[in-house]
Amino acid sequence: MSQRYPRWEMEGRDWPNRDSSRFVEADTYRWHVQEMVPDAENAPVCLLIHGTGAATHSWRDVMPILAKTYRVIAIDLPGHGFTKPSHARRVSLPQMTASVGVLLEELGAKPDVIIGHSAGAAIGVQLLLDNGWNTALVGLNPALLPFPGLAAKLFPTLAKILFTNPFVSRIFARMMRSPSEVDRFMRKSTGSTIDRAGVDLYHRLLTRSGHCDGAIRMMASWELEELQRRLPRLSSHTVLVHGSLDNAIPKSAIKQACALIPGCVFEEVKNVGHLAHEEQPEQIADLIAAFVAGSSE
Repeated sequence: MSQRYPRWEMEGRDWPNRDSSRFVEADTYRWHVQEMVPDAENAPVCLLIHGTGAATHSWRDVMPILAKTYRVIAIDLPGHGFTKPSHARRVSLPQMTASVGVLLEELGAKPDVIIGHSAGAAIGVQLLLDNGWNTALVGLNPALLPFPGLAAKLFPTLAKILFTNPFVSRIFARMMRSPSEVDRFMRKSTGSTIDRAGVDLYHRLLTRSGHCDGAIRMMASWELEELQRRLPRLSSHTVLVHGSLDNAIPKSAIKQACALIPGCVFEEVKNVGHLAHEEQPEQIADLIAAFVAGSSE
């Protein structure tokens, strides 16, 4: 069973920022956590939350840049990367968010900035709403709204059907055995062109059916209608960023979500896709720094 999941001693043998990694027990999970701390005392805390199907490697180049200013914490979400799922916990958006909250308590960390990519942005929003925090929020190609029209009903249903079929994740993992197939899949599904090292890291994860299962389980369990209704209550300084080549989240959906959030700022980054922070880490880090500086004035 363990070989279904990425193994720290194998797939993680030269994991990006491995020296910053540790494993933390919280809320029935054994979380893979990466943490970088600058020399300055009492540095503000920055929480990085990856999207569906990714892991801490997604922040491999952004994290060291942000760590010059922040105590940066990146996590593998349940069922992703090196954080295995727990049969004692469901992975609906409210429940996964609550588990992240328990982990933050264990770490003694209340974020001053939350940066969420895709589905990770939804967890960030839920954290803020559930805890009443005014923490600044950066959503990178955020997935905050249900699919429009008929797809809103069909996609969750399809995901649930896929999740109940134990062979789907195994078949997908076998399809991803070739790095070139992973590269084609990433380009087609995200609109992003990432380097060979990035493709290799996704290859390590996507060839493990347990990781694929975690992504499908997450999609099958999430319903965003309630989050959409709550967006007007968000009081945090928020910027939502769209990569102009993103194939996964349409620009219209991000602008619609931004319109629901009081004072939300919309930014578009040209010539990058859904994985903008992996394609242009320095540009995204600069955007984050400028936004946070402006929100604190």
